[in-house]
Amino acid sequence: MNTKLVSAASSIALLSLGACTQSMLTDEPNAAAFGEPNRQTMAAQVVNPEPEYDTLVPASSAEHAADAVERYNEGNVKEPNHIPSTSPSGGS
Repeated sequence: MNTKLVSAASSIALLSLGACTQSMLTDEPNAAAFGEPNRQTMAAQVVNPEPEYDTLVPASSAEHAADAVERYNEGNVKEPNHIPSTSPSGGS
């Protein structure tokens, strides 16, 4: 008699759990199953196939680039300014 009760309880539990996860088992994720944040994340990963820019080629200087390559080859690289990524704070 005890095994029948355990069997019935486990059957009811499995049926109720199956009803909760029905929307999560779809082939294609959608906003109804996973929510708005997931839809926004998926949309942010899509690259615009026809982007529009103000200028076709950004402004650059071939002379400036050549000077940089020459300095690199000679070992005279300009050291960047040291900018700390964190700032010390006062006492707590």
